[in-house]
Amino acid sequence: MANGSAVATTCPYCGVGCGVLAERSAGGALSLRGDPDHPANSGRLCSKGAALLETIGLEERLLYPEIGGRRAGWDQALDLVASTFSRTIAEHGPDSVAFYVSGQLLTEDYYVANKLMKGFIGSANIDTNSRLCMSSAVAGHRRAFGADTVPGTYEDLELADLVVLVGSNLAWCHPVLYQRLAAAKAKRPEMQIVLIDPRRTMTADIADLHLAIRADGDVALFSGLLTFLADHGAVARDYVVSSTSGFAQALAAARALSLDETAALIGLSPSRLLAFYQLFARTEKTVTVFSQGVNQSSAGTDKVNAIINCHLATGRVGRPGMGPFSVTGQPNAMGGREVGGLANMLAAHLEIENPVDRDRVRRFWRGPAIASRPGLKAIDLFQALADGRVKAIWIMATNPVVSMPDVAAVEEALETCPFVVVSDVSSKTDTLRFADVALPAAAWGEKDGTVTNSERRISRQRAFLPLPGEARPDWWIVCDVARRMGFAEAFSYVSAAAIFAEHAALSAFENRGARDFDIGGLAGLDETQYEAMAPTQWPVPAEGAVGGRLFSDGRYFTPDRKARFVALRPTAEARASRDFPLILNTGRARDHWHTMTRTGKSARLSQHLAEPYVEIHPADARRIGIADADIVRVSTSNGAILVRALLSNRQSRGAIFVPIHWTDQFAAAARVDRLVPACVDPHSGQPASKHAAARIERFAAAQYGFAVLRERPSALDADYWALARCVGGWRVELAFARDDRDWPAFAARHLQKRPDAQMLAYHDVGAGQQRFACFAGDRLVGALFLAAEPVAVSRDWAVDQLGAEFSSRGARLAIVAGRPARGLADRGRSICSCFAVGANQIAAAIAAGCASVEEIGAKTQAGTNCGSCRAEIKALIERSALQAAE
Repeated sequence: MANGSAVATTCPYCGVGCGVLAERSAGGALSLRGDPDHPANSGRLCSKGAALLETIGLEERLLYPEIGGRRAGWDQALDLVASTFSRTIAEHGPDSVAFYVSGQLLTEDYYVANKLMKGFIGSANIDTNSRLCMSSAVAGHRRAFGADTVPGTYEDLELADLVVLVGSNLAWCHPVLYQRLAAAKAKRPEMQIVLIDPRRTMTADIADLHLAIRADGDVALFSGLLTFLADHGAVARDYVVSSTSGFAQALAAARALSLDETAALIGLSPSRLLAFYQLFARTEKTVTVFSQGVNQSSAGTDKVNAIINCHLATGRVGRPGMGPFSVTGQPNAMGGREVGGLANMLAAHLEIENPVDRDRVRRFWRGPAIASRPGLKAIDLFQALADGRVKAIWIMATNPVVSMPDVAAVEEALETCPFVVVSDVSSKTDTLRFADVALPAAAWGEKDGTVTNSERRISRQRAFLPLPGEARPDWWIVCDVARRMGFAEAFSYVSAAAIFAEHAALSAFENRGARDFDIGGLAGLDETQYEAMAPTQWPVPAEGAVGGRLFSDGRYFTPDRKARFVALRPTAEARASRDFPLILNTGRARDHWHTMTRTGKSARLSQHLAEPYVEIHPADARRIGIADADIVRVSTSNGAILVRALLSNRQSRGAIFVPIHWTDQFAAAARVDRLVPACVDPHSGQPASKHAAARIERFAAAQYGFAVLRERPSALDADYWALARCVGGWRVELAFARDDRDWPAFAARHLQKRPDAQMLAYHDVGAGQQRFACFAGDRLVGALFLAAEPVAVSRDWAVDQLGAEFSSRGARLAIVAGRPARGLADRGRSICSCFAVGANQIAAAIAAGCASVEEIGAKTQAGTNCGSCRAEIKALIERSALQAAE
């Protein structure tokens, strides 16, 4: 990157696909901002995107190949991978090997991995972590439309008069789309927004109606809607006749429940249900946005089709401001679908079950073989590792030991497998410890290729950093292994551009309008044109219209060109039991991402919610005997974890929520997928991560602790610990089952790491409190606070002390006192990550007369960048108003 010139690239987080500009100043400093010319975000970024430069450091990077945990050369490592895979295939057949890949890969990486496995090894045993987040959407699209097609565009959310958000916490999981929707509603207050979610998430801040249905009640809800539409003259009869099939059967199945029965089944009053049905029926311009809350279910595919059924019945597909809209969780989940990254798909949206399609791909690739049947989906794949059917696996850019359900079984499977290869960026993932061979991959900012977002828009990811150490792009690694396996001619690419050109050409090969995915118009791009390629929405045929909405002509990709209604049984599963009386829901937190290998590097992202937690309704907590901030054990029939209790009225009674992000690198025992059983949707193979029977009980801690440390601690000998990066160092939460330790020795072991360090201590035996602070020169090395109850010390104030100077004894004594010295401010818990604004600062602004989110923003900057914290700011304003009225 030349000094003073910006590199346009794409954010590596969610499926919104925001454009980013990275620029290096004449002095060498990097800066980053949203790309105002990118159509997905028009310059907006969320808190994670705004903090990307804080995540590109080389600490804990995997920088050279390793064999058996020891450094090796690329030739040695790749020869071992190629020879072991080749020998295993020769001895046990092509289905004895597998790839498990990721929506973090670029399309070009995905393409060559899929080509190698399906077209040259001859097995379809390549699946992706996208199986865990959007494969039910794929299955539902294929059942209804004949292809995995997202019909609409982001603009439809802004054009709609009604936006229905189903199982989508847009405010936290797709913040820039949330901003676009909130801005559209501000311009047109008559726009209606309905949130359908068991939790009152932060997205409810802009909702006119929140339907807190029971978990997995979606099929019943939308089946009831289909019946209502038919009974109240809202069905587009001409459209149903001309463009669909199966309506009568779908309606007959939907009529199994009355409105009152549906309401009772899903936990709503009939009046609230009727209000939603009437609103949907009378509002033509309706978009239904759905995400993981729909997909991650044992009935996920049926949920998708229940939604699509209602849009087909009203003809609300493919027109401005209308349609079902699946938003994906990963930056290139869509690109992976385009190249056949799922085990049951071929490249270019061709069908692996179709012999004509298989022959078409084989001829195009000129491969020696083509997979003849679908491969093992993620859950089945790891079961095959455990029972010995799969004897060699290559895991790329994902961390299944944390993200897969029933992770204890995944660990056992990887331990059992004779040969495990892991390509990754991080040297500290929980999965890497099982690797026989570890391969250092290029990270965001270093690699070059394309990604496709949730609205089918292909964007370039461009490198603006050099490759560190011996890291290499994933496509380069895969192609080098393929060449060493004897497939050199087919994998002789010299660049990502060459791979993209072949991918584009395959999409158009013998297509002639028969398939939705066609980017043949991009097949002729040379290196220079590829480098300059602007964000482009597919389809991009060699001739004809580019991008836009699909199905506007009422013609689909089924054999008769009609969309299919799917007859569904309107039920709602209930898995709670006497021993496990609560329903566990898992999902994302605002400022973290997947398994924290990226966001865990950012101090400001780690401060909003710095430790793993379980959200529980206060009434359930009282019944169980749990207080706010208690350490609790959450367990299912699969296992148990330890997390902090967060009491919240936003959580439905009888249900609990735990985020997915914490790993063994950041907590003692908080991998929530240890609790999730390997229960999957029968059509998509997607795990049911939103619905598991659980129980919760208080962990009887005898001692609690909190520490701030300049250096990352090692070997924390506590029953409970949670670690988070902070400005100037690290913060640690602790809990101990017993209080009979030598606490001064414990403090010295973790704080006093320099010979010149001086320790101050405070002991109050009666109150059960002990505090230790260690100083080197004028700087705080670390502080430890211990108490018989959860430690009542402001975390953000304590973190700030790592950057302070302590030249006087009085200032040092303020640390062991556990409170700010006179004249020093305590920001309070972090609310706005973008500008490091705390709850106390917002409370002060409210006390000074700020009565709206906008006024708070003008005074403190909170909520003025990504907007993800606006709902929390609004809640603080409302709480203050209630207290003033009492």
